[in-house]
Amino acid sequence: GRRRDERSLEALSLAAGGAAAGRQQLPEGRRATLASALELEGTVLREGRLTQFVANNLERRIRLSGAPRGEPPAAAGGGGGSSIPAIDPGALQDVVALAGQVAAQVDELLRNVHCGLQALTALSVGCIQTYRDGVESLGEAADLSIRAMYALVARCEELDRAMQPVPALAKRIRDMKGTLERLEGLCK
Repeated sequence: GRRRDERSLEALSLAAGGAAAGRQQLPEGRRATLASALELEGTVLREGRLTQFVANNLERRIRLSGAPRGEPPAAAGGGGGSSIPAIDPGALQDVVALAGQVAAQVDELLRNVHCGLQALTALSVGCIQTYRDGVESLGEAADLSIRAMYALVARCEELDRAMQPVPALAKRIRDMKGTLERLEGLCK
């Protein structure tokens, strides 16, 4: 069936002028004729580089594709009987087994994600606590430094007050020294 469809599309493309397009432009000309051949079989929508195709009478084509090979197409799409084939119990058991495997794998995946998220959360909490402790210790160190600076300034002010009589004392010492030099000069 597929080879027959390919041949019919090729025949349509050749009939529409694909052979006259020449060998060097065959891919582009063939693409255009294939699109026009598809337009005969259904609706072709183009949006940029995306091309969509919707076949005419899609339900009938689906019914025909599900018909047994030996049965004529009229019987497959007939109105009296059901065109849905009987369900194979073995296939259902296979589907159930596969669904169970998928569910088990999803559970394992969710457990792994849960464990990973817990580890990341614990790491984040540890980082935040370390940051908090660092900020607190920095605040305490800054507070101690400010207190020490105020204490130093207070000691410097006390020293300055204690040193105020020193210039007067230095003047008295210079006066005494001058007096001693004069006495020495008189004694010599």
